[in-house]
Amino acid sequence: MPVATLASVKGVDIARVAETGATMLLSNTYHLHLRPGEELVSGSGGVGHFMGWSGPTLTDSGGYQVFSLARQVKVTDHGAMFRSHLDGSQVDLTPEKAVAIQESLGADVAMQLDHVIGLPAERNDVAEAMERSLAWGERCLAARQKSDQAMFGIVQGGLDPELRANSAKHLRSLPFEGFAVGGLSVGEGPEAMASTLQATVPHLPEDKPRYLMGVGKPEDIINAVAVGIDMFDCVLPTRCGRNALLYTFDGPLRLRNAQYLKDKRPIESDCPCVACGYTRAYMRHLFLAGEMLGPILASIHNLTFYQRLMGRLREAIVAGQFQAVRADILARMN
Repeated sequence: MPVATLASVKGVDIARVAETGATMLLSNTYHLHLRPGEELVSGSGGVGHFMGWSGPTLTDSGGYQVFSLARQVKVTDHGAMFRSHLDGSQVDLTPEKAVAIQESLGADVAMQLDHVIGLPAERNDVAEAMERSLAWGERCLAARQKSDQAMFGIVQGGLDPELRANSAKHLRSLPFEGFAVGGLSVGEGPEAMASTLQATVPHLPEDKPRYLMGVGKPEDIINAVAVGIDMFDCVLPTRCGRNALLYTFDGPLRLRNAQYLKDKRPIESDCPCVACGYTRAYMRHLFLAGEMLGPILASIHNLTFYQRLMGRLREAIVAGQFQAVRADILARMN
């Protein structure tokens, strides 16, 4: 899912987002609550209509902001109290409030409010955040008013296999429509992420979606699919695009490098995106000249690459060739 935090995929209009092959977008509860407010979004027909998107939408609950805005938040069993990064006003986000906002935003999938902490962390702190997330998950389910909005529970537990297993087993006993693995990509390395997923995913139902939040790099996605993850979101495609790093199946290109000064090849020869109608030399020129077209085209290419990657993995699974395709893609990209 491309990330449309504030009902906008940075630098790319919705029609171009659809052309990349994306079928679902993610927006953020906390940020949309602050600006423009869920009432305005609801009055516009929901977050999808508000941004001109006709496909499914998912809203994060604001739990990640407990981590990313840690200096501005106080967490208790009741909920998270923020100081707005916009004007310093107090924002009280409880599980019940997170559900009410997401129902007003009208997303197809809502996430439970969870307590995300940075890693590494003391086991007692991780266990406390995990138990709090479980309690908040139950409160989120109890607060639901809409029957046409799915809700996903979020597994926490840091890098501790026992805590992760306990969290997953508890959540799967609750009537969530899907399950997410949260609290990763917050400071741990790829090996730690992989081992945590291996300890977590087997405890989640196979007949409901399994979503790895905020991940990630292409190789992380490929390896997560290998252990049973179905859904992903990440800001990397557009963030890297804005910084002249483009993903290809032959590895990343750093377009500011002098080696592309006279390179007449497209970014990727078999890519259908609009950016691949231009040469690498021209794309490099756009970045060095400070032209906004460069980051826009690069973002479109990266979003297209991610959708092409997911398409190849789906086709490989259906054909019973996932492991071979996985090995081939990883070998080429590295």
